[in-house]
Amino acid sequence: MLDIKYKSDSLIQQFIFEQNDDYLIQTNSPEEKVVLLILRDLLRLGWEVNFKNNKITIKPPETYTKQIIKNSMDIKRQEAIQKKQVWIDDHIDLARQNLADGNDVWSSEVKPVIEVCNTQQQLDIFRIFRYYWSSPYSDYVGRRMKLIIRDQDLPNKPIIGIAALGSSIVHIPDRDKWIGWDKPTRTNNLIYTMDAYVLGALPPYNHLLGGKLISYLIASNEVREIYQKKYENVVTKIAKREANDLACIFTTSLYGKSSQYNRVRFQNDNLYNYIGNTRGFGTLHLTDETFDAMRELLNQKGIIINNRFGDGPIWRMRVIRTVADLLGFNADFLLRHSFQRAIYVTPLAKNYMEFLQGQNKHLEYCDYPLDSLVEYWRNRWLYKRKTNSAVKESVIGFRKSEFNIG
Repeated sequence: MLDIKYKSDSLIQQFIFEQNDDYLIQTNSPEEKVVLLILRDLLRLGWEVNFKNNKITIKPPETYTKQIIKNSMDIKRQEAIQKKQVWIDDHIDLARQNLADGNDVWSSEVKPVIEVCNTQQQLDIFRIFRYYWSSPYSDYVGRRMKLIIRDQDLPNKPIIGIAALGSSIVHIPDRDKWIGWDKPTRTNNLIYTMDAYVLGALPPYNHLLGGKLISYLIASNEVREIYQKKYENVVTKIAKREANDLACIFTTSLYGKSSQYNRVRFQNDNLYNYIGNTRGFGTLHLTDETFDAMRELLNQKGIIINNRFGDGPIWRMRVIRTVADLLGFNADFLLRHSFQRAIYVTPLAKNYMEFLQGQNKHLEYCDYPLDSLVEYWRNRWLYKRKTNSAVKESVIGFRKSEFNIG
């Protein structure tokens, strides 16, 4: 349980009585504002809130339903969109120019080609489409590789979807236990893995299981070779070594086991293997409004929490811990009850496990040619999908001129 002290006849007491997650927060006290916003965020997530002897007792649900998580993600996404609304409005035409009408897509054989984001326009295209998804926009610190997947079977090569790889998160207990990592081995070999932190299809390809297609492409020889070329002769900052081999790719699903990664097979291999769950430790369940109020409180107290490596999760957790110390509540409990994610691994080498454990020095790569993966996806998923009349209606009904972020 999470305990927060409050004064009788305060706005906090009024809030608890009303138990209204749309409560209009108006207070001149930065401390009270932070507490009210935390309570509002937790009420939206189904936490049970009670008070006794001038102390609030807050208890999380045993599990979060998929709908609660989706609602929470939509709030955070709307916050991100509102902050960048001017930029989005300025670039929405660029997005529409890179899509295709449903009639054209329905007639396409879907022949994907991978485009690496290098120019500012490519990065802008990636960014505008990243706002389309329900999960809030965030970026990784460290190695990053952003990809745009286009359909070269159509004249304007419209975008099927986007994907991005980033440096793997340092410590995930279920992942580390599954690999068999102790801390020194993980420190030495984590560089040979990456996280797919963006992976999805855009309309109307999403109706044709374009998300599964992007999932197949991530496992391809071509993506591995793009990574190897990008980081060839690049020396790591800490260990001062070259490391451009890629043993496997991890990805997570916010809504538990994902249908997008289910039955993604090739040559009798499961390309996405479920290996466990994250612990749900983080800040994803708290809104940006709440976090901004925390920073404002610290600023008024003359406390600055440096963010040398960007506005990442570690910095956010440090801010929350500092505020918790000021207000006298248990930050660990609050941070520990974020959303769990299902973890998947995509092996790129037959001996990837032994390599990551330090038992093998060289990787024996799997052979997953892009063209073969695409042909398999067409025969296994696309053609069957096209026999569905409801799917056809959804695809043909899409107009790129009507595409919006909001």
